[in-house]
Amino acid sequence: MITPMLRPDLWGGLATHAGDALFEVCHLSDFRSSVRYLRDNYEGSFDKFWEDFRSRVPFSKESDLRLLNDWCMAACYSADEDGTVRLPYKPSTGELIPEVWERWQTWDPVRMVPRYAESLRSMRAIYIDAGKRDEFFLDIGAEAFRQALARIGVTDVFFELFDASHMNIEYRYPLSIKYLATRLSA
Repeated sequence: MITPMLRPDLWGGLATHAGDALFEVCHLSDFRSSVRYLRDNYEGSFDKFWEDFRSRVPFSKESDLRLLNDWCMAACYSADEDGTVRLPYKPSTGELIPEVWERWQTWDPVRMVPRYAESLRSMRAIYIDAGKRDEFFLDIGAEAFRQALARIGVTDVFFELFDASHMNIEYRYPLSIKYLATRLSA
């Protein structure tokens, strides 16, 4: 969702299958679990997590996916110019760090829509879908993205919430490719 908004000169459309959107819904509530994992297993330290993670089979602990997700999202949304990763919360308490969380929100596709309205209005194809039982609540973000588009006058979009979770939705990809190919080849 983000790259086509930033580079409409390269993209005439976009497709998103349960893409991260509305970050306070899909990310914020997970931080509390991360703080517990860090506290109970790593003395509240991501450095200790990385030391442990590198010493064993990846994803062999329940906490791996959650902690990696937080770190990787922070690397995308709130890294400093020198590459230093800034988490949006204090690992010891989970308290939000407002200026870092704001950096995340700047990259939230729902919040980007008004700033990139012209780019989005130029799209010839926008495809949005998500499973109604998405474990990360990305169906809610999909609906919020669709509504944000409607507020700027972009209503000619494909939108579907289908009966599935977040997992094993690869069968949806050909549907979006066909939609994009049809709309973009005109």
